[in-house]
Amino acid sequence: MRAATPPILPGKTIGILGGGQLGRMFAIAARRMGYRVHALDPAPDCPTGQVADVEWSAPYDDVATAVRFAGAVDVVTFEFENVPYETLQAVAELVPVRPAPLVLDTTRHRLREKTFLSTHGYPVAPYRAVSSVDDLRHAVTQLGTPCILKTATFGYDGKGQTKITDAAQVDAAWQRLGQPMGVVEGFVNFRCELSVIVARGKNGALKTFDVAENDHKHHILDVTVVPARVPEATKRAAIDLATSVARSLDLVGVLAVEMFLVEDGTPAGRLVVNELAPRPHNSGHFSFDACVTSQFEQQLRAVCGLPLGDVDLMRPVAMANLLGDVWPTGGGEPAWDKALAVPGVKLHLYGKTEARPGRKMGHLTCMADDVETARARVLQARAALPG
Repeated sequence: MRAATPPILPGKTIGILGGGQLGRMFAIAARRMGYRVHALDPAPDCPTGQVADVEWSAPYDDVATAVRFAGAVDVVTFEFENVPYETLQAVAELVPVRPAPLVLDTTRHRLREKTFLSTHGYPVAPYRAVSSVDDLRHAVTQLGTPCILKTATFGYDGKGQTKITDAAQVDAAWQRLGQPMGVVEGFVNFRCELSVIVARGKNGALKTFDVAENDHKHHILDVTVVPARVPEATKRAAIDLATSVARSLDLVGVLAVEMFLVEDGTPAGRLVVNELAPRPHNSGHFSFDACVTSQFEQQLRAVCGLPLGDVDLMRPVAMANLLGDVWPTGGGEPAWDKALAVPGVKLHLYGKTEARPGRKMGHLTCMADDVETARARVLQARAALPG
């Protein structure tokens, strides 16, 4: 049992490692509740830095700057996994880091994550670790094709992934990997992808948001609808799985558990864990508009030792990502007025100055009486953006 420590109350300063859109929305939630926010990111004028009280610009492996950063705040959390463990440890010697550095170190490395999940008895796709082209060839023989070769680190939004549909592709796939170690996953024939955002406080209290149903395009999340259109038994199983993983990690903060719903001949199907993210998640953006407490405020409450907030869903909701592809190629802005003319639609932009294809620039949400209407309207709004 943890020793009782006083909560970190409004007026104190929160440090966040990472300067992307997740940190931006966290900073907005924190400042609304009266906290000051410091953000550390390699890029100046980052999305988080634009709304933080103080922006620190330094590489994540600059331990000296990270130590100075830690000395200016009361607690540290993160919105980006790939902060070196050495940096986190140095920060943790001065100030609480939540979730703990060990949680981050486990979940940002695919092999460590898969090993953690499988040794704790959680269902995962069949996988093999590979450190040579011969290992890869053997793994493909064992797992069969199609299968997917993934980098062990720095993989998100489909980056660092190569689909292998034939054994003849092994040599080229290994060359594209560009890392000394990879993970090969067997193909999973899934009905849909689900995710659950779970929060866990310092006292072990747990709250879970409604189960989200996610559609991807080119390995990037495209549309999320909540509540998920799956049987109630599936939702209960997904929530039970997510809360169990959070306990096993001894999480303090928020955790996104991505799952595949696999056909197994039963109406409820079978769940397989895909990935873990110990931070707010793209599929939880709906909560900013549609829930009593957003995932970002919940992260704040958890890391500060405050009571977790009410996560009730006020209305069915859909979220659509906005990538740089919707910006006019010749310059200018998308037709925001046309999108916002669709009933119930709300716009969130991340403050990124350069729109590139595949880059997450913002998102739209829409609440309605049912998820089908919400989804149709949010897609209608996005379709209006190119003008």
